[in-house]
Amino acid sequence: MKNRLLLLVSVVLLAFLATSCQKEDPAISFDENLIIGKWKTGTLFERYDADKTGATWDTGDDVTEAEAQPFTWSIVKDELEQIHIMQNNVTIPKVYTVTVLTATKLEYKDNYGKLYSFTKQ
Repeated sequence: MKNRLLLLVSVVLLAFLATSCQKEDPAISFDENLIIGKWKTGTLFERYDADKTGATWDTGDDVTEAEAQPFTWSIVKDELEQIHIMQNNVTIPKVYTVTVLTATKLEYKDNYGKLYSFTKQ
């Protein structure tokens, strides 16, 4: 009886020690090729080019694509980073969490929880 109890405790201890304490990364990876193209939500447009450059403009503010704010972009797992290029080469990074990226739909949220939902044009 003592041997069985010792064996049971050993198995439980082994199972406990074999379990990883590190959490799995829940981030989903997205195919960055799906983002390439022009996207629209309301009067806001974003264009993602294959060379990892892009631009954003808002026709509601009477800004055209020719006057768009340039940026560079990257996607790593579910993180979309846009680095906006301002005058005098000042850069402003913006980081978003992508929740949906398909051939026709792009959704991401900012650090404040605001959700942006775009459709491909």
